[in-house]
Amino acid sequence: QVQLVESGGGLVQAGDSLTLSCAASGSTFGTSNMGWFRQAPGKERDVVATISWAEGRTNYAKSVKDRFTISRDKAKKAVYLQMNNLKPEDAAVYYCALRIGTKPKYNYWGQGTQVTVSS
Repeated sequence: QVQLVESGGGLVQAGDSLTLSCAASGSTFGTSNMGWFRQAPGKERDVVATISWAEGRTNYAKSVKDRFTISRDKAKKAVYLQMNNLKPEDAAVYYCALRIGTKPKYNYWGQGTQVTVSS
């Protein structure tokens, strides 16, 4: 089993920055990708950014590209999401996720952390 614990959410104003952190513990051997997803009220959960664990290749949703940066620390088994120039539409619950091997879906999810952006 893998446990993911997110931190760093909060209330910020539009234009501010925020960094989310996610620490993984447990049986993380074989991790292929980690990612950040978000879900706003009444909407589906969408991918924000992903990173390949071995090579560090990143992918971003179009709406956050050039504002958000995903990174990982392999030694700490952690992934981060640096969010700059936050907009009210970025407000959501942000979830960290981890994928083992080549499975098509992410296997493990964190409990989520709330990000609120006031205009």
